[in-house]
Amino acid sequence: MLAKITSKNQLTLPKSLTQAVGATEYFDVEVRGGQLILTPVRIQRGDAVRAKLEELDLTEEDMLAAVAWGRTAPAAPFMVNEPEPSYAVSPAKPKKTTAKKAKTKA
Repeated sequence: MLAKITSKNQLTLPKSLTQAVGATEYFDVEVRGGQLILTPVRIQRGDAVRAKLEELDLTEEDMLAAVAWGRTAPAAPFMVNEPEPSYAVSPAKPKKTTAKKAKTKA
């Protein structure tokens, strides 16, 4: 089958080929003997987390400290509702209603 590479180095794979290898979003790409070899890869959640941790350059000590911090009990209970205001709030005053006088034509 023939596929064309775009000016942005994008390649659209024929649907029949992608269906033949199963649903996947990622392919491992390598050059072997002047050929591009695409191998379907299924990314696992753990792999994504490991990749992110590697990107952040966290050490094992950083991870252990974060786990220890996460396991400590909070100093105060979490606030579910909004805190009480620190200023006095007076109730709204009702508006005065006055009856308007009807105008009469003489």
